Amino acid sequence: MSTLLGDARSGKLADNLTAFGRTLRRAGLRVDAARIALAQQALQHTGVDRRGDVSAALEAVLVSREEDRAVFRELFDAFFRDPELAHKLLAQMLPRADGTAEPPRQRPRVREALAPPKAAQAPRAPRATDKEFEFDATMTASELARLKHADFNQLSASEYRLIERLVRDIRLPVPTVPARRVRTGWRGARMHWSHTLRDAARTGGELMTLHRLQRRREPLPLLLLVDVSGSMERYARLLLAFLHAATQHIDGQRIRRDAFAFGMHLTDLTPAFREADTDAMLRVAGRAIDDFAGGTRLGDALATLRQQHARRLVGRRTLVLLVSDGLDTGEPEDLARELDWLGRHSRALLWLNPLMRYDGYAPTARCAAVLHRAADGMLAVHNVSKLQDLADGIASLMKN
Repeated sequence: MSTLLGDARSGKLADNLTAFGRTLRRAGLRVDAARIALAQQALQHTGVDRRGDVSAALEAVLVSREEDRAVFRELFDAFFRDPELAHKLLAQMLPRADGTAEPPRQRPRVREALAPPKAAQAPRAPRATDKEFEFDATMTASELARLKHADFNQLSASEYRLIERLVRDIRLPVPTVPARRVRTGWRGARMHWSHTLRDAARTGGELMTLHRLQRRREPLPLLLLVDVSGSMERYARLLLAFLHAATQHIDGQRIRRDAFAFGMHLTDLTPAFREADTDAMLRVAGRAIDDFAGGTRLGDALATLRQQHARRLVGRRTLVLLVSDGLDTGEPEDLARELDWLGRHSRALLWLNPLMRYDGYAPTARCAAVLHRAADGMLAVHNVSKLQDLADGIASLMKN
């Protein structure tokens, strides 16, 4: 390890860390010059004799989000495998792997960060026909159409960032129900005498119009449960961004919504969902979730919901959207008991399942089978096209 990193006196350490930082930025990590300087100080304290110490020190100062840890570790292994690979990375000409040098099954973000940069092309003189069209430099129409049907789990880093922006423009019309409050209307069962008499005073006491009271309509309260376990790593952030932006308002009315993340335990994200900006929500949620990319124990999470947050469920009016692949490590009996309680205190439970991307998928796992029996419907959410169809799917399930 020391022969690869060198020492600060010869300049090799600083150059390698700078190149490694550029590679991390290409993979979507938030690395700036201040963090690189902090990484140099950390290695001067820990030394570079042991590979594990170097990896732990760099991870501590260069990784600020839980979802970036796995990407960092793959890039660290690829970058510091041998001196030849490091020298090529320093020149920003990242090599194609020879033999066994390429790690198997790399994440899309890692593959893109380790891909050779495209050769710069000389600018050409604009033609007259170019003025007649406006092109999107980020994505062509055909590429955008392909991404609408691409599985979130197969996106590269740049595609992932683009899709994360696209999903925020999708709206999710929540079903409405009659509220207890009333407003002035024309078809209500009760007369609105005060309004009617005020109009009559303007016409010399003649009753020209009969105003009535009719019940307002309001969106159903929402309870959002999002799985943040390891198998849901590539879906959780996108779906949190989608649910935050898609459920803020409907017909000018704010929707009552409570959001929770669950992995090994339940995390309340309702304060984060009060943020108006989706990026701000993701930052607050990232600080709140401490079991990201771990296991899944939905039964324990629902037990915490019942014991500590039962008042979040508004009678039998709450619509529950559960985002999970159903790969639970808990006991099916505990999950069945908690789902039975949730069903008695909500209007409907809809399971949004990314595994429906597979043709012929069936929830045959023990806990997945329990969840399938308790849910009022199961819908796919693995790409942009399915998210756009989600509103129609919810509307049809609510009619049944």
